[in-house]
Amino acid sequence: MQPTNAPTRKYFLAVAGNIGVGKSTLTARLAERLHMEPFFEAVADNPYLADFYADMPRWAFHSQIFFLSRRLQHHRQILDHPTSAIQDRCVYEDAEIFARNLYEQGAMSARDYQAYHELYQAVVAFMPPPTLIVYLRASVDTLLERIKRRGREFERAISRDYLERLNLLYEEWIATFTHCPVLTIDADAIDFVAEPKHIETIATAIEEALGVKTPNQV
Repeated sequence: MQPTNAPTRKYFLAVAGNIGVGKSTLTARLAERLHMEPFFEAVADNPYLADFYADMPRWAFHSQIFFLSRRLQHHRQILDHPTSAIQDRCVYEDAEIFARNLYEQGAMSARDYQAYHELYQAVVAFMPPPTLIVYLRASVDTLLERIKRRGREFERAISRDYLERLNLLYEEWIATFTHCPVLTIDADAIDFVAEPKHIETIATAIEEALGVKTPNQV
C-alpha cells in the first residue's frame, strides 16, 4: 500500500554539499520521511581515501576515478529503481568540485585531469539528471565543527583553506547549473542532526519545490 505522504510518481533527489555538511544524515532521514530508497556515498569503500588525504598528488586521480565509477553506478541504479530514490552526493560534484579543485591546486596533473574530465563528460551526456538537487550551503566554521563532531580519523588533516576552496567551487557550480532544479538549504541556520524537527522543514520545502524550474532558498 502507498504510504499517505509518499510521492505519487517516481522522483530522483540528490543531496549536494561540502565535506561535513551532513549529506549522509540528511539522506537517511529524508529517505525515511519521504519514503524513498537511499543511496549513500561510498566513502568507507574507497580504498584510496586515507592515502589521498595523506598524499593528494599521488592518489588524487585514483581516488577520483573510484568515486566517479561508484557514483555513476548509483546514478544508473537509481534511474532503474522502481521507486523514488535519494542520493548522497551527485555525480556532478565529483568532477565540477573535487577533481577541478585538485587540478587547480596542482594535486592532479593536466594529463590526468583531461582524461578524467573527458570520461565524465562522455558518460554524463547520456545520463538523465535528477528531478531535484538539494544543496546544503554552510560556512567553513560550521563544516569544521561538524567534521570534528563526527570524528573520522582520516578527516582530521582537512584544512580550512581546502574547505574554503571547495565552498567557492560549490557556489560557482550552483550558480551556473542548469540540468535540473536546485533547492538551496542554509545549513548554518538548520542543524538537522541536533534538531530532528528541522527535517520536517526541509522535507516540506522539497515537496513544494518538486516540479519548480527555478532555484529556491529556504
